[in-house]
Amino acid sequence: MHRTPRFPDRRAPRAPLDHRAVAYIDLAAIQDNVRALKSLNAGAQSMTVVKADGYGHGLVQASLAALAGGADWLGTALISEALSLRAAGIRSPILAWLLSPSDSFDDAVAAEIDLSVESSWALTRVIGAARSVGKSARVHLEVDSGMGRAGCDLAELQTLVERLRRAEQQGTVRFVGVWSHLARADEQDPRPTDQQLKTYLRALETVRAAGLVPELRHLANSAALLTKPSTHLDLVRCGLASYGVSPTSWDSVNGRIVLQPAMTLRSQIVRLRAVGRGYPVSYGATYHTQRDSTLALVPLGYADGVPRSGSNCAQVTVRGRRAPIVGRVCMDQFVIDTTGINARVGDEVTVFGDTTTGDPCITDLAASSDTIAYEILTGIGGRVPRVYRTGADRVQDPD
Repeated sequence: MHRTPRFPDRRAPRAPLDHRAVAYIDLAAIQDNVRALKSLNAGAQSMTVVKADGYGHGLVQASLAALAGGADWLGTALISEALSLRAAGIRSPILAWLLSPSDSFDDAVAAEIDLSVESSWALTRVIGAARSVGKSARVHLEVDSGMGRAGCDLAELQTLVERLRRAEQQGTVRFVGVWSHLARADEQDPRPTDQQLKTYLRALETVRAAGLVPELRHLANSAALLTKPSTHLDLVRCGLASYGVSPTSWDSVNGRIVLQPAMTLRSQIVRLRAVGRGYPVSYGATYHTQRDSTLALVPLGYADGVPRSGSNCAQVTVRGRRAPIVGRVCMDQFVIDTTGINARVGDEVTVFGDTTTGDPCITDLAASSDTIAYEILTGIGGRVPRVYRTGADRVQDPD
């Protein structure tokens, strides 16, 4: 169940766009989403995942909103993302899980960033950094329970656990958690997730048999939080749902909470053209007008995050009415058919936003473009400024 984004308010006058396009970010929506999601986790701690620039919403801004909503942890993919949060003055627990040999391990340990370890080389680097800095490294052990991506498998686990136990005894490591990632929790069939849970629990038995006791067990993502309480354990990691988009293609919320989409993407019409029937549009002439038509040019393209795969199928809204994208989406612009809409140069074009007024939501755009909302949100490019709305209805221009 979704509620309309709360910025801008369609009932109040709006100033014209100061840019060719703007992504409006409702920070109060992120805060409320985090609070609502936390109410479902049966006492487990909550982590808001803010990797990839806060899913396109702004790394620091989204993190502060999540913490205001009650998040206990923040999660990043990269050490550099976690260090940026520390540089911004954020002191909450942060887990970074995608480690690279070129990363600044010393800086991460010094900044008390929790690090995920899944391999011998990574553990070696973490232990070395702890000795160099003179501080115990906080470590989470990642297990591959069936994702087939990152994480150690059960055959590798014993060796890593023995090394971790020795490092903890020596004081170079503080063993914080054991975690894994679910591959199919967004599907209605519960069996793949049940199998991953069983594999994860077997890994926990191996860890405990070696004399290690994790402070935190974490497995559930946004989809599992909504659909699989048995996976909640000690900590739940919420990504997409924190930004107000359901991670499942079926109704998993069932009225228990309201998710508020936090981003609205708008551009404007910069040119109108009246053409006859059979007029070719954009690269490759993949579309020809079917009648006398009015075509409008929108200065937004796939370099800004509008999927090229949305060519000839996605829709936007102009003056409260749907207008199809016609012809191929280009790097910097796309064309829409505004026949019968009485559009004007300067009119706002909503790419995704307020569903209650007829605008497409981000899942509409994703479906018509044969992709997922994650890709669209994280693909909104740096050329599109973010304008923030806070709980006090203040708008903050981006730095």
